[in-house]
Amino acid sequence: MNKAALFEQIQKKQSFLCVGLDTDLSKIPSHLLVLDDPIFEFNKQIIDATADLAVAYKPNIAFYEALGAKGWESLKKTLDYIPQEIFTIADAKRGDIGNTSGLYAKAFFEQMDFDSITVAPYMGVDSVKPFLAFEDKWVILLALTSNEGSADFQLIESKYGKPLFQEVLEKSLDWGNTDNMMYVVGATRGEKIGEVRAIVPDHFFLVPGVGAQGGSLEEVAKYGMNASCGLLVNSSRGIIYASKGQDFASAARQEAQKLQEEMKDLLTRYCH
Repeated sequence: MNKAALFEQIQKKQSFLCVGLDTDLSKIPSHLLVLDDPIFEFNKQIIDATADLAVAYKPNIAFYEALGAKGWESLKKTLDYIPQEIFTIADAKRGDIGNTSGLYAKAFFEQMDFDSITVAPYMGVDSVKPFLAFEDKWVILLALTSNEGSADFQLIESKYGKPLFQEVLEKSLDWGNTDNMMYVVGATRGEKIGEVRAIVPDHFFLVPGVGAQGGSLEEVAKYGMNASCGLLVNSSRGIIYASKGQDFASAARQEAQKLQEEMKDLLTRYCH
């Protein structure tokens, strides 16, 4: 899926919502646990309830890896179930020397057929380029994250007098383009999103931190939206764990719908 096709979905659904499938056996409704594959059944019902509101789904790979072969099977079934027109993100945060990154890319782009993968840029160009070698696939580069320890490195001033995250952004512009590279920018960073947007005006951002982590959707749109929207805003826990009862799917839809309605308004105000 290229940038134009992604923006077409955003316009059609009046939404830039990404639903994070951080599916945890200890948190899903107990009535599903008697099933052969409770992870897939949970994901399936979440997808059924939100597919007309979401433009992307983002399974966090750790939740599936932790379950061994059974988890990978649940992940593959989930990926195959997601409608073809919806963008898929392997939230795997990979990054290693070239030949190893190449194998990670094959795993997620050939074996699993995700549209994109999150990648850590710390090891430089040779750890990122193998993912960019795949046609019609995307790298989502960690740029400015919202976790507590992000300031340990990302905000350190480099020898050029800039925060390290700015150096990463500027350097990465030599690696990819607006049709194969996005950036992870945390929603709790507020006006920092505007600083990132000034460096990469035309790229898409994947923005976690709205909802359970306290990020403001209004601020994300104000500082980060561009003429092609340029945003995929992720919500995981706030949607998928809206209820632990039999009504978990309908509760998830209600939460997704609230975000979609706000997104519709923000697209009208800021997408230009």
